[in-house]
Amino acid sequence: MAGITKLARPFFLRRVAQCARFADYAKEIQERQLLSLLKEASPTEYGRKYRFAEISGYQDYKQAVPLVRYEDIRPLVMRMVGGESGVLWKGRVRNYAQSSGTSDGKSKYIPITKEAFARCHYRGGADCVAFYLDLNPESRIFDGRAFILGGSFANELHKDGVVVGDLSANLIDNINPIVNLLRVPPKKVALMEVWDKKLPALVEASRRKHITNISGVPSWFLSVLKEVMRREGVDCIHDVWPDLEVFFHGGISFAPYREQYEAITDRGKMHYIETYNASEGFFAVQSSWDTQAMLLLLDLGVFYEFIPLSETGKEHPDALSIADVEAGKTYELVISACNGLWRYRIGDTVRVEQTRPVKITIAGRTKHFINAFGEELMVYNADRAIEEACRLTGASVYNYTAAPVYATAKTKGRHEWLIEFERRPDDMERFADVLDRELQKINSDYEAKRYKGIFIDRLSIVEARRGLFDDWLLLRSGRLGGQRKIPRLYNSREIIDSMLEMNKK
Repeated sequence: MAGITKLARPFFLRRVAQCARFADYAKEIQERQLLSLLKEASPTEYGRKYRFAEISGYQDYKQAVPLVRYEDIRPLVMRMVGGESGVLWKGRVRNYAQSSGTSDGKSKYIPITKEAFARCHYRGGADCVAFYLDLNPESRIFDGRAFILGGSFANELHKDGVVVGDLSANLIDNINPIVNLLRVPPKKVALMEVWDKKLPALVEASRRKHITNISGVPSWFLSVLKEVMRREGVDCIHDVWPDLEVFFHGGISFAPYREQYEAITDRGKMHYIETYNASEGFFAVQSSWDTQAMLLLLDLGVFYEFIPLSETGKEHPDALSIADVEAGKTYELVISACNGLWRYRIGDTVRVEQTRPVKITIAGRTKHFINAFGEELMVYNADRAIEEACRLTGASVYNYTAAPVYATAKTKGRHEWLIEFERRPDDMERFADVLDRELQKINSDYEAKRYKGIFIDRLSIVEARRGLFDDWLLLRSGRLGGQRKIPRLYNSREIIDSMLEMNKK
């Protein structure tokens, strides 16, 4: 396959040039996306109910169509899963990405329409490659194979060919057969469900291949790479795959894992590209080495709205278009897309890092934060703090979660962290001191609440036994790997208490 990258590069670089329009024409591009989506969906049940055909612009759209969460549209989606066509999107939708996390504890089924596959998810993946080729003129990415780590399908395959599973499983299952010539593992291995059987199969399918790039969730891919190295008897993954050059990663923050990846790779060869490919759509990709902030992709069949954090708790929050966002502010993300989701609150918060073009970082989930004492601790605060604490103490973290401990008549409140270490610190109390100090540096609200210990005490750490997080995930969801992950922060003790109970066993 030598020379393929050189031949393909001009095609991908044309896309980079096209995306340069995002800086000056964001409003116009997004308005066209919205009107096109409304026109396509106007004959649907939802389109008729909210008179899509009569909407002429964003302000009309805001007035006519309500903001919704998944609970609001669950009955409509379940009718689609049951076989009805033309409900939220034209035609019959046969693919659904399964995820959990709604307030009623039920799984979510996110529609993946034919248009969402073609216009959004696959084009977003191509955009990742385009920007990487622009950033690395020496790349030979297509001269070898891509190792794509995916999830699996649920056991609930519905009637008449309706398929439910991880987003990545749906993407792998529907990918152009030509792409399979450039990727590993084979589909039957990629879609295996049981992780303890899938891991050795992934290793055998990849360790003797010419791998140039890898894609997946950092935590799960780290397990695969370590097993490949163990099987080959080496300490560096480049001793197995000398031409490995880039990791396209997403799903969770890379910050807590960066040091571990750098320890097992040749830093002179390896690059990392952040992506934002959610079940609801492919939204953004890192487009510069200068910042890990991701370029918001404006023409992939998604129209974006942004709810200021000051509005999120209101019954009828105001939302802004891309023309009105401000750099340095955090917003709840709302989408309307070619998967049939309309003014849909996906549950993510993003921080706008710049506006021309709009670049974002993921701040966290709207439910995944701690604000028990007015500290407003977000996931990106926690990720940055734990990364710095590891650097300063020589520790390495495999996984973590945190929750508040509420005050009693005799004690003040605090945060409790449950951490599974890859390499534990020599002094756990010093690690807790450093982590607490770094959180104060990053988050002024936390610093204020920690001032002289008047309001809340220093955080405490419980060391998780090896394998606890994987055991909890397996018990909770029945599956490991792919996009399975545990909330980093939670404002109640529901999750951490269940894990602490398992930690005793």
